[in-house]
Amino acid sequence: MEFHHQSVLLEECIQALNIRSAGVYVDGTVGGAGHSVQIAARLTTGRLIALDKDPDAVRIARERLAQYPGAQVVQSDFARMTDVLDSLGIDRVDGILLDLGVSSHQLDTAERGFSYLQDAKLDMRMSQTGVSAYDVVNTYSADDLTLILREFGEEKFAWKIAQNIVKAREQGPVETTLQLLEIVKRSVPAALKREGNPGKRTFQAIRIAVNGELDSLSAALDTAFDRLNPGGRFAVITFHSLEDRMVKQKFAALTKGCVCPPDFPVCVCGRKPQGKLTPRKPIEPSEAELERNRRSRSARLRVIEKL
Repeated sequence: MEFHHQSVLLEECIQALNIRSAGVYVDGTVGGAGHSVQIAARLTTGRLIALDKDPDAVRIARERLAQYPGAQVVQSDFARMTDVLDSLGIDRVDGILLDLGVSSHQLDTAERGFSYLQDAKLDMRMSQTGVSAYDVVNTYSADDLTLILREFGEEKFAWKIAQNIVKAREQGPVETTLQLLEIVKRSVPAALKREGNPGKRTFQAIRIAVNGELDSLSAALDTAFDRLNPGGRFAVITFHSLEDRMVKQKFAALTKGCVCPPDFPVCVCGRKPQGKLTPRKPIEPSEAELERNRRSRSARLRVIEKL
């Protein structure tokens, strides 16, 4: 099976994780194993646990990591990372990487139904199980669709798009990606169409809803940091503002010390920072990477080190 995916911020991630040859690392989104191969190649007695909920990714990652005895691939949502570590008898790790969003393989494989650039049946399921984009578009109420488009796509014309989806359903199911795109195009001002593809926010929102992406990220942010050894690093690549805001806020909370009111003469809470940002600002793709891979343009890498 051909599985093509260009790993974003590859060198920056490897440098940020500060890999030790005997360390234990988790790649929570193995995809095409681009990051994982580079981690595994730097290990001697160390271990790499690579997770993905997409069975296609799991199959190809097992092939690409087969030469590395310290690497193990597990089909799982990274939200259940701590459960996987417990099942493997691993208490603490030295680094965790999450490369969020959708892979090039998922976007470019038309039948997966992720892309508004190719016509295919609506699907968008990373795990290839459960509720699909077809189900969301054809069974959710106008109010629920509006909420999804506003919350997960920050779509200004969410209500109009939702109304037109429901109206279109009266004539028959909205079955394909290009059918959905045409509904979006009819729902937004002409000026917006000249700024780029108007379907981007709608497709992003439905994909996030189908895969529970923000719920998974929230669960991982709440639990993963605690599994790090002192000096261990947690690196997260985000691709849109909703993800990035969640990571930024969680990391900020972990680096915060005293929370006493400012008028207290001395600290009584005793709270100490649990981590430090390395570096303080998010890392963005270089000009060379942007030329090589246009899909990297919105990527942001944030890294926190456990104290």
